[in-house]
Amino acid sequence: MALLRISLGLLIVWLFPATTLAEPDFSFSTAKKHLERSIYRSSEERKSFYCGCNYSQEKQVDSTICGYTPRKSAKRGKRIEWEHVVPASRFGSWRTCWTDGDPECVTSKGKTYKGRRCCRKVDPQFKMMEADLHNLVPAVGELNGDRSNYRIAELPGEPRSYGACDFEIDFAKDLMEPAEAIRGDIARAYFYMRSTYGMNLSDPEIQMFEKWHVADPISAWELERDRRIVEIQGTTNPFVASGF
Repeated sequence: MALLRISLGLLIVWLFPATTLAEPDFSFSTAKKHLERSIYRSSEERKSFYCGCNYSQEKQVDSTICGYTPRKSAKRGKRIEWEHVVPASRFGSWRTCWTDGDPECVTSKGKTYKGRRCCRKVDPQFKMMEADLHNLVPAVGELNGDRSNYRIAELPGEPRSYGACDFEIDFAKDLMEPAEAIRGDIARAYFYMRSTYGMNLSDPEIQMFEKWHVADPISAWELERDRRIVEIQGTTNPFVASGF
């Protein structure tokens, strides 16, 4: 019955997608400022997404309680970065500006460029997707870098490379497995990006995310975070706000 409710919820939002961002000039830089000042604004709320590490207003990571230890990059592991739950390449790599560039994407020295940089310059839809607060979370810098644009998956075994942090990566297969406590949050972010921007999800992904949504229900913090984003951005994540 739970999976039926989820499927019906997906259908409703797919037919009636959320509106786009309220500010036409809303950028990734603007989004980061809002996240720092208005979303994760108290010391209790400033916790990294994947490891649950506390961090300061200056975005310095405190790993004494969460037990995170760097795998390789201790310097990057000391700071917080803003992570796209759904990677930018996932919602951008099929756009023309990403694959082919654009006549406007030329440096002052006449060199052409494409990819994320070009899309950010010439594609308003990509700019909105990149800056969407519903898809942005604070992450330890090293984990943000190691995650790259790898797909989310369930990995066999528990190969821990970051101390006590429940975060696994299979570098050979370009896959990442998050902790069970945040899997529902991730599922709801993917469903939101799919319904709002038409991003494709495979059938196995949908099945996995439906399962994760049920196993990790919507928390009070998710609801409060969604409320704050509505105040700033003008849109809600219906998969959080409605609870299906």
